[in-house]
Amino acid sequence: MRNTAYWIALGSLALIAAPVAHAADGGGQFSLSGGADYSSGKYGTSITTDIWSVPVTAAYQTDRWTFKLVVPYVSISGAGNVIPGTGPVNNGNPIGRGLGRLLGGGGGSGTPTTTTSGSASGLGDVVASAGYQVYTSQDGTFGLDLTGKVKFGTADENKGLGTGKNDYGVSLDTYKVAGNWTPFGGVGWTKYGSSQYIKLKNALNANLGVDYKLDSTNNVGTYYYYRERIAEGSASQSELAGYWNHKIGNHWRVQAYALTGFSNGSPDWGAGASMKFLF
Repeated sequence: MRNTAYWIALGSLALIAAPVAHAADGGGQFSLSGGADYSSGKYGTSITTDIWSVPVTAAYQTDRWTFKLVVPYVSISGAGNVIPGTGPVNNGNPIGRGLGRLLGGGGGSGTPTTTTSGSASGLGDVVASAGYQVYTSQDGTFGLDLTGKVKFGTADENKGLGTGKNDYGVSLDTYKVAGNWTPFGGVGWTKYGSSQYIKLKNALNANLGVDYKLDSTNNVGTYYYYRERIAEGSASQSELAGYWNHKIGNHWRVQAYALTGFSNGSPDWGAGASMKFLF
């Protein structure tokens, strides 16, 4: 499984070269970004779990299509039942990070005997998405986008870096420009893959926010995100984030954000920053 995961990651990175050629020919715009994300929370346990993620993102945009590929490096220290990107689950893996169950314990439907902790790092889950602009008004102030997403189970399930299974999602997002203000929001649905040790169920998610244009180079905004509970013994995700975007010339973009969580399915707080280069 680990060899397969790394071949998927290497193959995904190799695909980045293809959009560069198209962008050079004027067929669209290619961008490459990197950043760092940190979150910390107890997720309903007595142990604080800290998660670092360092994603590299390649994106290619045409008039109506947007393709993205995210390859992250993940490091986690904390409760053995917390999975990056998934949250707290009943993890029956007897050799999983933190050994949260008795050796040889069940297949993800029971309750951990104790909450134990551990640390691990490595390749995270590679995510690929394709978005299509279903509708846009003539003046460009209103739009509707449909996006499909696949999360490949490339993260090591034995280290508790992922579930080891693929997830498939679809979302519908909209926005409306009104002067310097742009309200936005969306709804989505994800089919979560269950493994022998982690049983997950499909769930809806939603977001609602507003962006404000300070000037020609700076935007700030805030949004709320919610996701239904996806496992027995877990919790829904509920969090509020604020962000700042800054343009540097025609090619560089900088973004920073901070968030706070309101449920055991979300971190207590988090922050991150990224830099993007547009070719």
